[in-house]
Amino acid sequence: MLEIIITAVWLMLPAYISNPMAVVFGGGTPVDLGKNWKDGRRILGDGKTFRGLIGGTVCGVIIGLIQMWFSPLVPLGSFTLTAVITLSFGALLGDMVKSFFKRRLGYSRGAKLPLIDQLDFVAGAWFLTYVFDPRWFSENFLSSPWIIITVLILTPLFHRLTNIFGYYIKLKKEPW
Repeated sequence: MLEIIITAVWLMLPAYISNPMAVVFGGGTPVDLGKNWKDGRRILGDGKTFRGLIGGTVCGVIIGLIQMWFSPLVPLGSFTLTAVITLSFGALLGDMVKSFFKRRLGYSRGAKLPLIDQLDFVAGAWFLTYVFDPRWFSENFLSSPWIIITVLILTPLFHRLTNIFGYYIKLKKEPW
């Protein structure tokens, strides 16, 4: 069981890093450029910025490149460059898609949407990786349903802990 947990975290690390690092590097120009959708609400909101998107993606890619370098020494799964990029960028894309739909439903920035808030980035990372590197995704996730289940169980816990930490160091306005 411990091996499955370690493998799941290893495989998700580019996404796990890019998501909170977007908060660290965030601020500045919003991705939606302050525009509203046809319903009169912001497309994404001020919390999704170019600095966060780029900074978070770059941090996830850097971690993935380090993992690629260590892969021959660590028998937890190797990475392709495509997988590293899609896990990192896909995590942030998933978060933006969730924000788009939260705005459509009338949720304000920072409002809770249980489980969706914790798993949006996983869905984005998995979707983009499956589209652009289906072989890597299949070999590393679809070959073991226990890896998928472990990610789906651990991610909300990790998400909550990093958000509490971000709140206490004043990077986030809410601890969720």
